[in-house]
Amino acid sequence: MRDLRILFMGTPDFAVETLKTILDNKYNVVGVITAPDKPAGRGRKLKASSVKEYALSKNLKVLQPTNLKDDHFIEELKSLNANLNIVVAFRMLPKIVWDMPEYGTFNLHASLLPDYRGAAPINWAVINGEQKTGITTFFIDEKIDTGHLIFQKEVEIKNDDTAGVLHDKLMNKGADLVLETIKAIENDSATVSPQPKDSTFKTAYKLNRENTRINWKEDIYTIHNLIRGLSPYPAAWCELYNKGVSEKIKIYNAKPIEEAHTFDIGKIIIEDSTIKVAVKNGYIILEKLQLPGKKAMESKALLNGYVFYRDAKMC
Repeated sequence: MRDLRILFMGTPDFAVETLKTILDNKYNVVGVITAPDKPAGRGRKLKASSVKEYALSKNLKVLQPTNLKDDHFIEELKSLNANLNIVVAFRMLPKIVWDMPEYGTFNLHASLLPDYRGAAPINWAVINGEQKTGITTFFIDEKIDTGHLIFQKEVEIKNDDTAGVLHDKLMNKGADLVLETIKAIENDSATVSPQPKDSTFKTAYKLNRENTRINWKEDIYTIHNLIRGLSPYPAAWCELYNKGVSEKIKIYNAKPIEEAHTFDIGKIIIEDSTIKVAVKNGYIILEKLQLPGKKAMESKALLNGYVFYRDAKMC
């Protein structure tokens, strides 16, 4: 049985559940590396990462390097004498960091690798209409998400799951899979396998202004999947044209309805306190959206104070 000294690396909420599980199972975490504090909110006050807040509540040593190759930071790492690094939702590591511990550095990734390597695997699995995804632990190497696989577990995606719902499923399953991986390394029973080198696998591209915009000319389910795959963050967006004014809006929740009609694509129809957008094979029912400078609102609440005129359409 190996005596593990774990260094944990992570930043967002997704990583906190794993760190909590590690500590709850009485493993020795000698330090935590997370992102530097960042300005947030209207006051632009510095805000600590979720991982930092949790780590400090457990009296763990926290490091927040801006440069992972900095000599002083490397010396601090060496002084911790960790023999296993665990990475969950962090940034790419230089070799001097991931190659340091005796038992290696493994990462938890929110997909069934080699599919959806990259920055936004949860979002793209939903956007692409997948029926399943999963979680993977693997040993880190020189490239992004290409290292030898340790364990994988499938997770179902339901037709109405948003990225937020799937995030929580994978967060909880992921924490369990990390624990399983730690136990295998502790017992020296972990077996690994190389990832296939075929180039046909799906990619989790970084989300940007272009690939988060709704194209109302697309298929009804393509539109619906984009909306739920970007909810609650960063949210799908489009231009709303109303009474001669065009403005950017965000859509958080919607429902597809297949139904024949003769309306122009993008036409907005208000019917029975619902907001319907005509698409080529039906309607997208808007359930929650956000106007510029306003909070996100349920459609019924929005209709209490906002008027869609006859020329209203989505662009």
